[in-house]
Amino acid sequence: MVFMDNRILFGCVGSALVILCIFGAGCTGTTPAQPVTPPVENTPQTSAPTPAAAVDQIATREVAGASNQFAFDLYSKIQKSENEDRNIFFSPFSISSALAITYEGAKGKTADEIRSVFHFPSDTATLRKGYAGLDAIINSGDAAYSLRTANALWAEKTYPFLSEYTGTAEQYYGAKTTNLDFIGQPEASRITINQWVEEQTNDKIKDLLPAGTIDPITRLVITNAIYFKGTWVKQFDTERTSDEDFRTASGKTVRVPMMQRTDEDAVYRYVENDDLQLLAMPYEHASGRELSMAVLLPKEDSLAPLEASLGTETFSDLQQSATSRRVMVYFPKFTLKTKYERMAETLAAMGMPTAFTANADFSGMDGKSNLLISDVIHQAYVDVNEEGTEAAAATAVVMKLAAAPMEPEPIPVFRADHPFIFFIQDNETGAILFMGQVTDPTDS
Repeated sequence: MVFMDNRILFGCVGSALVILCIFGAGCTGTTPAQPVTPPVENTPQTSAPTPAAAVDQIATREVAGASNQFAFDLYSKIQKSENEDRNIFFSPFSISSALAITYEGAKGKTADEIRSVFHFPSDTATLRKGYAGLDAIINSGDAAYSLRTANALWAEKTYPFLSEYTGTAEQYYGAKTTNLDFIGQPEASRITINQWVEEQTNDKIKDLLPAGTIDPITRLVITNAIYFKGTWVKQFDTERTSDEDFRTASGKTVRVPMMQRTDEDAVYRYVENDDLQLLAMPYEHASGRELSMAVLLPKEDSLAPLEASLGTETFSDLQQSATSRRVMVYFPKFTLKTKYERMAETLAAMGMPTAFTANADFSGMDGKSNLLISDVIHQAYVDVNEEGTEAAAATAVVMKLAAAPMEPEPIPVFRADHPFIFFIQDNETGAILFMGQVTDPTDS
């Protein structure tokens, strides 16, 4: 069984946005070969998902693996830039989905760098089948939990985009196009997009796009939303939750509500070595597709040694070596709300700087080479309690003209009373849907 940075990157299963802004009057360059004005739709629409039975399993697993590798890369980058007591939470799937749609319009060095940072497969067909497959799996439905994701394009109604680009976004990513009046009604357009994000995330991600994000030079916004709510297979008794000490990364002690599950039925997939413990807590499911939360708890208070060795291979190896056994579990209740408003700088430092400069090439979107990414925003939410987990997230990539400036052994005891890392994942594909660290459960 495989289980699968700026503070406000995690949350409930969430939303990803990519905002493409272009100066209208000052555009120069070659006229697009086959530009089309996106069809007008009064309300956001989502394409019918690929049937789960039609999923390309090989491509899906390859793309899931790529998204997971990005998850660990981004976690490492964010962790190094944060205060040691600052919690981290984000949806790597949401971010990579938004950037995959952005990547579809990139060319040359710009595309090469994005592909490298996100570990996208070099074969376009594999990339498209992989994301179509993951979307189909996520949206396949289950009576015991809520899990869904959606993509959409929001276009300036007067601006022509290549039909090849908008068609690809709809065919493989389910992202239909809705026309908005960014030039005449930028604030109303921002509210419309934010409302869609709120609806897709059960009102957990609010005001993803801050005031002023949409202006008369905005030309395209690409959105992805993902939401999850599930209950534990083995729920915690609220009567047994009590305030206990939690040692933070900086060494201070705080009081947190600690949930407990120590009865004979507290059987979980578990493994430990000299350095850490891994506990997998499954969510209720009805259709056979399992989701779980995997927690990595170092035996020492510091996360540094674990982070130094953490990666997709070591994480997978740990999970594969886990076995079902009784465990005495003590786990804190917590709610995290994160937002990373300057992720552009982080992604540039990770290896895709060209996309944020005048040398960027996004000609696959409109037939021109005068677009660059000016900003990337990600917001997330997660609530973990006795009953289960609710999570959501959103990502925004803002693009403007290249000329614009950038912005039976002894029963083990799993007592999570010090910093830990956690994941929410799809067990079948191993795709990490959310990832985070808790250094202070009282800091929401």
